[in-house]
Amino acid sequence: MAKEKKFVEQITAMDVDFAKWYTDVVKKADLVDYSGVKGCMIIRPYGYAIWENVQKLLDAEFKKTGHENIYMPMFIPESLLNKEKAHIEGFAPEVAWVTHGGGEKLTERMCVRPTSEVLFCDHYKDIIKSYRDLPKLYNQWCSVVRWEKTTRPFLRTREFLWQEGHTMHATAEDAENETLRMLNIYADFYEKQLAIPVVKGKKTDKEKFAGAAATYTVEALMHDGKALQGGTSHNFGCEFAKAFGIQYLDKDNQLKPCYQTSWGVSTRMIGAIIMAHGDDSGLVLPAAIAPIQAVIVPIAQHKEGVLEKANELTERLSKVARVKLDDSDNSPGWKFAEYEMKGVPIRIEIGPKDIEENQCVLVRRDNREKVFVSLDNVEEALVEEFKKYTEALYNKALERRANMTYTETELDAFIETAKTKPGFIRAMWCGDLECELKMKELADVTSRCMPFGEDACGDKCICCGKPATKLLYWGKAY
Repeated sequence: MAKEKKFVEQITAMDVDFAKWYTDVVKKADLVDYSGVKGCMIIRPYGYAIWENVQKLLDAEFKKTGHENIYMPMFIPESLLNKEKAHIEGFAPEVAWVTHGGGEKLTERMCVRPTSEVLFCDHYKDIIKSYRDLPKLYNQWCSVVRWEKTTRPFLRTREFLWQEGHTMHATAEDAENETLRMLNIYADFYEKQLAIPVVKGKKTDKEKFAGAAATYTVEALMHDGKALQGGTSHNFGCEFAKAFGIQYLDKDNQLKPCYQTSWGVSTRMIGAIIMAHGDDSGLVLPAAIAPIQAVIVPIAQHKEGVLEKANELTERLSKVARVKLDDSDNSPGWKFAEYEMKGVPIRIEIGPKDIEENQCVLVRRDNREKVFVSLDNVEEALVEEFKKYTEALYNKALERRANMTYTETELDAFIETAKTKPGFIRAMWCGDLECELKMKELADVTSRCMPFGEDACGDKCICCGKPATKLLYWGKAY
């Protein structure tokens, strides 16, 4: 057990230095390594396996709703990027440019895609001709580049992995329905698969995506009380379509512009998982995306029959979960600490006494409680334990969010809360950009979203005191 203690002590306690705790976890759980390419990370196999599971689950949801995967070029000519001015102006500070190829200066510089709206539009103008061609529901899994000045693994890197859906529709109503449908898919994924509660809502005009008519978001609260934008869904209206000449011949024989949406989540989601569920022993992974859902640790494995029974148990449980048998010569205590660090949801112990009593021991990562289970129905018991584990993670995160969400109606109280109490702050807003900017200056917070389905908490703007009808969530964010 001495090894276990030493191993755990390698992680800085989160209440001592949360940023250092985060870095310790991503490194010591072997999720990433630093790269010789400044601002970029190497995603190690264990970290990439988490992303693969996210990708598999989300991709299945996209396909259920009729979306098809496609792949676009990674380079965008400058003239193409400039076709929608608001879009390029929003991304200009983060764009990486290619100016030479094979030693020769390019006649037109190209950017490495920061996002792919213009690429999809350039393609859609060629393939959409009639109402029969709509809707076009495309998605791509790829990497993008944004030249960030300050980087942090998963949360903000110059290159990152994501999915970006881009769709075209015949009417404004269809586009709005698609935008909200995809937002709901993200929200369900966060809450049901990742066990992270989210606030769904609309971004202010200041915070919306460059070139969008409206941006919707799912906002999650991390363990340190900072907000993390978990995913966004954008309604572009028909501005891109008009800029690119994307139109279709309707049933009335009239040419009409298309309406566009885009939506995406990225490897930032892994950062959210770490900061929403992790503890001072390391990762705490939701079962749905854990590379190893259950690890089997033989106790006194040198004794006769133990490894044979452990192998038999592994074969049985592999039919219902991603299971690993650790039959290495490391001590059980070392193994316990190792797999706690890696956030494995369930540890399964089996030794000579367990075999005699036809049982094994299930230990959950979140509470470390032991459950003795008969080998006769171990498969059903493991599946049931996953359900309890996921529900417990969600409820714990939900309770923490409730305890760190405040409602303020007076400016002085708001400023004091923002200064002394990390978390979300609910307050009314008049809708003026000047007040939104002023709150950043006064309280060092940004608007997160105008939430769906929540009652107003007053009738006056928190900043200027004028009449207000918009409830806003404010907070400090990653």
